[in-house]
This record gives sequence, C-alpha cells and structure tokens, in this order.
Amino acid sequence: MKRIESRLNCASAEFQANSAHNRALAEAFRAMQHRARHQRPERDMERLRAQNKLFVRDRLKLLLDPGTPFLEFSSLAANEAYDGDVPGAALVTGIGIVAGREVVVNAGDASVKGGAWYPLTVKKIVRALDIAIENRLPVVHLCDSAGGFLPLQADLFADRYYAGRIFRNQSVLSKMGVQQVSIVLGHCTAGGAYVPGLSDYSVIVRGTGAIFLAGPPLVKAATGEDVTVDELGGADMHTSVSGTADYPASSEEEAIAIARDIVAQFNRREKARVEWQAPEAPYYDPQELYGVLPRDIKAQFDMHEVIARLVDGSRFHEYQPNYGKTLVCGYAHLWGYKIGILANNGVLFNDSSLKGAHFIELCNQNRTPILFLQNITGFMVGREYERRGITKDGAKMIMAVSCSEVPKFTVMCHGSFGAGNYGMSGRAFDSRFLFSWPQSQISVMGAEQAANTLAEVKIRQLARHGKQLTAAEIAAIRDPVVAEFRRKSSAYWSTSEIWDDGMLDPVDTRNALGIAISAALNTPIAEPRYGVFRM
Repeated sequence: MKRIESRLNCASAEFQANSAHNRALAEAFRAMQHRARHQRPERDMERLRAQNKLFVRDRLKLLLDPGTPFLEFSSLAANEAYDGDVPGAALVTGIGIVAGREVVVNAGDASVKGGAWYPLTVKKIVRALDIAIENRLPVVHLCDSAGGFLPLQADLFADRYYAGRIFRNQSVLSKMGVQQVSIVLGHCTAGGAYVPGLSDYSVIVRGTGAIFLAGPPLVKAATGEDVTVDELGGADMHTSVSGTADYPASSEEEAIAIARDIVAQFNRREKARVEWQAPEAPYYDPQELYGVLPRDIKAQFDMHEVIARLVDGSRFHEYQPNYGKTLVCGYAHLWGYKIGILANNGVLFNDSSLKGAHFIELCNQNRTPILFLQNITGFMVGREYERRGITKDGAKMIMAVSCSEVPKFTVMCHGSFGAGNYGMSGRAFDSRFLFSWPQSQISVMGAEQAANTLAEVKIRQLARHGKQLTAAEIAAIRDPVVAEFRRKSSAYWSTSEIWDDGMLDPVDTRNALGIAISAALNTPIAEPRYGVFRM
C-alpha cells in the first residue's frame, strides 16, 4: 500500500488555531471524564469504608491483568441527566483482560446513590451485554446495587429494552455457551438477584454480599417474618443451603481473586481469520489530528489527513480515487488488522453512494472489517438529484450497510446529519462499536436548517391568511429552535444518552479501535447475503 501524502501545513495559522481549539476541547473532556470516574462526595466514600467496601475503580484494578488496557464504555453516560448527580450512570462497563482473556466487565458503582439502577443505568447494562452477545465475550459482573430507582420505575421496568432485557441477555449468553461470573460484593435485591442467579459462577463476600428477591423490610411488610440479611440471603446461607452462590469469600480481595481463577478456566475461542500483519505506528503524528479538525462544524476538511494519522504506516490503498470523490473508500491496516475504510469528504451524491455500496460488498467478499469515519451532511437533495435516483442509490448504500456480515466500527469525527448518518452506519445499523469525538454533532439536520424550516412553514401558514411576521417574530421562532438543536446535537448530549459507546480524545482512537477489532473477531464472520437492491 502507498503512504498517504499529507498536504497539511502544520505551521499555518489555520492549523495552529484548530489545534489550540481542539486541544482545549480534549482537555475539557478529560477533566469531565476524570470527575465522572473519580470524584465523589466524601460522605459516600466514607460510607463505603464503613461497610468494608472498595471503590469500584479499586475493584477494577484487582480484577484486570496488570499493565493491560481497559476500553471503558460510555464513561459520561447520564452526564446531562438527573441533574448531573449520577456520574457514569452509576456503573462502569468496558472490555478488559482478565487471566489473559478478553471479557466484558459490568461493575456497579455503589458510591453513586448506592448503585441504584436509573433508566440510563439499565440502558448501559443492556448495551454492555449486547456487546458481549455480538462479540461472544465472557462477562464478569461486579454486583453492588441498591436495586431499581423506584421514583423512575416506569422508565426502567416494563418495556422491551428495560431491566428485563438484562436478564434476557444473560440467558442468551448462556444459550450461546458464553460464560459469566458474578462477584456479589453488596446487595443484589429484587431483579438484581437474577444477575448472579443467571451467571455460570458466582462468588459472594461474607458479611457484605447478599442475594434476595426482597430485603428484610419488605419481607416483614409482606409476611410479618423477622429475618436478618445474613439469614435471608447471606454468603453462608447461599453457598451451603440454597446453592444460589458457589464460592464464599472473606473479603473483596479474596472474592476477586477467586473470580480471576474462574475466568482462567474459561475456554479460549478461536478468532475469526482476517488478514493480519505486524503492527506499525502511523507515519504522521496522531497529535496532528487536533490541527486537522476545523473549528466550525460546517467547514470541510480532507479525511485523508485523518486516515493518515490512524492507520499503520499511514499507508492506504484507495478504491476508485477518481469516482465519487465525496466518499473516500479503501484498504489499510490498523494495529495489524486489515480494514476497509469509508470516510466522508462531502455530501453523498449518486456516484459516491454507489461507490460506497459496492465497496461494502467487496469488504464482505474478502472478509475485511469496515471502519466508517463520519463527517456527513446527508445525501444530496434537489430536483436534478431525485431525477437521477438519489433516493434509490442511497437505499442501495443503506441496504449494503444493513446486510454487511463483517464487523463494522463507526467514529463520529465531525458532523453526522440526516440520512447520511444511516448510510455511514449510525447507531441503528449495528456497528459493533460506535465512538464520538468531543466536537462532533449529530441530528436530523443542522440547527440553522431546522430553525429556517420551521420559520418558513410558519410564514407560509400566516401568508395564507394575509399576515406577515416581523423580523423580531421570526427570530422568536428561530432562536429557541437553534438553541435546543445545538444542545441536543452535541457529542455530550449523545454520549449522555448512550447513543455511542463512549466519547474519545481523537488521539486515543487508534488504540480504542485496536481493542474493538480484536474483540469483534471472537465472533465468526458469516457468508455475505443481501436483500433486494432497487436497480
């Protein structure tokens, strides 16, 4: 493959301004992430110490193999919900290495509201287990939860993707032969009792761990029976009487050590075979990504410059370089794995849509995972393009994305608007992993477009009745729409709502993708099959 020839002038004023802007965004993101991960009120930390419990981050240090990476999911989940009082949605999820094996970790954070499950907590757990299913990864559950947050029960209990989906996903994993181990470090109450109950193995800490469908107060209210926590669901009862748990432990450290030994007995899966070669760092410095990305979401930039700072040796074999130029397609290696890349260099026209659909077919033919790098305003609109069949050609690309069998990965690099989000494997299209960058935005259309559309509709309605709006009245319609669109199209909103699998500092993207690709290859790659392409 040929090395990309960068045309970036790192000494230019534009580059320097971009770099300063994006470094500041990255620093703000890292500061917010640090707060969500580590900063808790002292009273909550003191409560953990009084209960002889470790902070969730300290538990992870004991669980994960020393010196190995941990790809955390949705570290800023719920950052714009619940008045900001539920950092990380009260749990930590991610992919790590335990006893030399790739596993999904689902760890309750009892320093946040006692580890209570809020609606976004449930969504985050379900997503982590979806990842385990899609990639056939074993799961380690670190259980410590006060149960569902009752004031919001209507938003976490009854629907298809609410709390019941956690236990459904656990059952599906077991059906697939994908193993799970639970470490009961605190109370597992009500539905939470089924997490260890549905695991292949469970370890419970004596004195602090407990499993029961109803705690002592509810038992007293329901039956009149007086019973202690240990009598009802403690370690000794469950490991010697009920058999609900397998291994008692005298401390959290011992429990985690037992769990690590259990994971060491798990079978190692043979990974899907894809082309691989010795990894090589990019020729161009990934730190230069800060200068590549423009300050204005509407400004264009050359996605070749991003690719050059992500892939091995900055080498890229471009497919159809002179056709459909607003979509860059081609092959590269990332951490040694051969990948196909689709990256936006402008709006999707008929030719770029057809090029993308065909390239996805080629990647499926030669079993090459696909990386989508999004910076897309959508498919081209207008009379001329509709006559050419832009809807039909866009549907071809969406069909190819939807029916792709090779693993897909998506990074929201800048803008992601309209149906372009769909064609470039947005959240609805089952990319194995989807990440966003701090300055990226996602919405059905740009804020100004939405505001102008609504203002135009209102103006026409009034014109039919012989009325006209003043400039101030038009602004009164536009301004609130612009403000709301900007707030809810930001990367911080989307990551709070778990529309992605986490926000990344751009310079960390290569490493995150390397872990993601490795994890995805635990699932066999099926032969390609497609639906009907409208010709």
